Amino acid sequence: MSYFDPAGSQSEKVYHAFVLGMLLGLGDNYEVKSNRESGYGRYDVSVIPKATSKIGIVMEFKKVDEDEEEDLEKAADAALEQIKERDYRAELIERGVENIIELGIAFEGKRVLVKQ
Repeated sequence: MSYFDPAGSQSEKVYHAFVLGMLLGLGDNYEVKSNRESGYGRYDVSVIPKATSKIGIVMEFKKVDEDEEEDLEKAADAALEQIKERDYRAELIERGVENIIELGIAFEGKRVLVKQ
């Protein structure tokens, strides 16, 4: 994938699809879900372990909003805040998963920042 591929207003979808493709290999031990309702909104990606003793993951993607003078740090923080505010962990908790990692993934061209 070229960094030109995720250009424009739909760039978040390209990164989203790219990450989903990389996660397909987890199918034996995890359910990988995309854009599903949980809590008070729709998360971007959730990795739900089939064994509740394993780690679950909730991911939210954010493109840096240059009009708002945002940087990678602020965009990743906004993604993490959205996970918390909208309680995207709810589905994992309902399934009995206790160890949950929240990832805010921000990107701007070739630059990417992942925060937990």
